[in-house]
Amino acid sequence: MPLGLRLKAWWEGYDPDEIKKRIKDREELAAPPAEEKKPAKVEISADTIDPWNEETIDIAQYIWGKGFCGPGGPEYIVALSKLLALSPEMSMLQLGAGIGGPARVLADRFGVWITGYEASETLVEKGNKLSKMSGMEKKAALQFYDPENVDSFDRKFDRALSKEALFAIQDKNSIIANVEEKLKPGGLFLMTEYVIGSDAVIGKDRYKEWVVGERMHPYPILADELMSMVKGNRLQVRVSEDISMQYVEMINQAWSGADEVAAKLAKQEDGTQKIQTLMAEAEFWTRRKKLLESGDLKLWRIVANKKSSGPSMMSDW
Repeated sequence: MPLGLRLKAWWEGYDPDEIKKRIKDREELAAPPAEEKKPAKVEISADTIDPWNEETIDIAQYIWGKGFCGPGGPEYIVALSKLLALSPEMSMLQLGAGIGGPARVLADRFGVWITGYEASETLVEKGNKLSKMSGMEKKAALQFYDPENVDSFDRKFDRALSKEALFAIQDKNSIIANVEEKLKPGGLFLMTEYVIGSDAVIGKDRYKEWVVGERMHPYPILADELMSMVKGNRLQVRVSEDISMQYVEMINQAWSGADEVAAKLAKQEDGTQKIQTLMAEAEFWTRRKKLLESGDLKLWRIVANKKSSGPSMMSDW
């Protein structure tokens, strides 16, 4: 299917896979019967465990901006974090650090000292190189971690940020408990997280298609369930809101220039391969966007604070 047609179909809300299927059906009707072929043997390499590589990182930055591999540029990150009241005297833990774009923006704007934890070694390596290049290797440092095997983080923090990091973790409660343990009394915890709109969503074909197409297996839960976990770990929920439509707008805005990105890539020596990666990313974000628009998937924002060490009050619960 021609690149221009696929991008146009995606942007105007049509399903590229459905259009591709119709084109294929027409071609098969016009073509003579083909000889039956044995299916090719598929070899699975250990290298596929980390879904990120240099090429996907480069394409992500073309779409989302330098230092970012998902929605939410510098202005969004600053606005999102205003309730944290960050300052140069503070330290912050970040889950889902990506390649460090949000950490560097906050460190530069507010002077806060950030340790970003990321489950992709490729993103950590690339992110630390970018932090070093910008002179922020100490103020916006990234570390690799295995989210399913975290005993504890290595120090105390004044603030914590989790940006779309928990939905791909099965044992969310343990991660939240570990964050709470290392958060100083009165510290704030901000998270933006994918949640499902209802229990019925799990049985839908579109949801199942999304699960299969994700980089890592997702385990989204209901917003109420997530808030219960937060409250169950001695954190007081101050803000709880659906920001899905704002997120969808950011996705639309970023991908509106995809045809220009494709034109630039086409002029490069390895342009064909990069355009294929671009299309794979477009399809990846199309699946997410459709679920968000339908309400089956939502992006939820929660701001919570750790209770002080003093006597508990009835208002704390």
